[in-house]
Amino acid sequence: VGAAGDDSRVSENAVALASRSLQGGVGSLRAAAGSHTPEEQRVVAVSVCESLARQLEHLQIELVAGLVRDGVFAARGYRSPVQAVADLLGCDTAIARRRIRVAEDACPGRSLDGRMLPARLPATGAVFAAGKIGLRHVEVIAEALRSPAARRLTPPVWAAAEEKLAEQAASYRPAELAAFAHDLISVLDQDGPGEREDEPEQVNELHLSMRTGKVKGWLNGLTREALATALDALCLPRGPEDERTAGQRRADALGEICARVLDSGQLPQCGGERPHLNVIIQLAELEQRARRASLDFGARLSAADLRMLACDARVVPVVLGGAGQPLDVGRARRTIPDGLRRAIAARDRGCAKPGCGRPASWCEIHHLAAWEKGGETAVHNCVMLCRFHHRLLHRESGWQVHIRNGIPEFVPPKWIDHTQTARRKPPHPALHG
Repeated sequence: VGAAGDDSRVSENAVALASRSLQGGVGSLRAAAGSHTPEEQRVVAVSVCESLARQLEHLQIELVAGLVRDGVFAARGYRSPVQAVADLLGCDTAIARRRIRVAEDACPGRSLDGRMLPARLPATGAVFAAGKIGLRHVEVIAEALRSPAARRLTPPVWAAAEEKLAEQAASYRPAELAAFAHDLISVLDQDGPGEREDEPEQVNELHLSMRTGKVKGWLNGLTREALATALDALCLPRGPEDERTAGQRRADALGEICARVLDSGQLPQCGGERPHLNVIIQLAELEQRARRASLDFGARLSAADLRMLACDARVVPVVLGGAGQPLDVGRARRTIPDGLRRAIAARDRGCAKPGCGRPASWCEIHHLAAWEKGGETAVHNCVMLCRFHHRLLHRESGWQVHIRNGIPEFVPPKWIDHTQTARRKPPHPALHG
């Protein structure tokens, strides 16, 4: 017992020493980045803090995984490691549960017979340990690889997908990474779930309380797309003085749509058209039978829904790089014709600025080489931007944009990234591999 107590004291002293050293480092960083420090160094300090926070986050997850693996919490009377972590850290059980789940995914485990097991997400765990990604990135990858489509992949393909997502994770925000993961897995899941014509139709349901004004319901893919298309026509912010939230704008837009229908029976042109079906696929895929499609607002359609919608909608095939692509309209006009705008929208998928999710209908077309200085109105000289990011480029903010290998890339100013590493939206795996 005495020896065990000595080991415990040595371990405690070592942790206390490391803690004091770490606190001293934080104090040094705080002093180095004080209010009198040049702006450039303070901006760099913010990035340093994030990297250190991510490394500490991984260390905590790694320690928790080890305590669970060694049965420490169970030996102290906890049947659930979630409750143990919640008590230890004084956090909500929801947060503790998230950390336990990440520990199970990113750290090695132990089998029932005592054998060490590799981490479920080894590549992701490695970039997490290096401080390149945060806990939320790990959760996004884990959630994507637990999806039904991912479970249909063969083990080698599943492992390759995990490595690809881990490789790309540091370049994207979690929301962008989630979209990229969804697209990647959809492409790898070649066979899909299979078409079942006998599946019951998804029910549309809407509840409106006339007393409280509360609305709730469930909409199928086609109805969601129609509603989103109609709302999008009217919920754009009305200038910088518009302080309404996105939810308030949508509610006002819905009221205006209803008023227009009651007054005239017609919706505005943008919102009143049926959804456009923009099918963005490789030429080889276009020559084969289409199995599924994605609409502008993200609704995924089965083959049966695709056939039904296509027979009553305006179908616009957009094949990037194909012979039908309107690549150049010359110098005759500065304005962007509809066909060219569609080609740019298909390539950029809304605002091309990484991290911006504004849809194409909210965006404008920016000439990289100014039209008045000889720049062509062509796909290779145009990029789609929302109004905010369009203005940001024209205000000499330091951001630069160019087209590389057919994809827009944004180079941040040095105060954001001293290496000025180019950033781009996650590519669509079906088009860019």
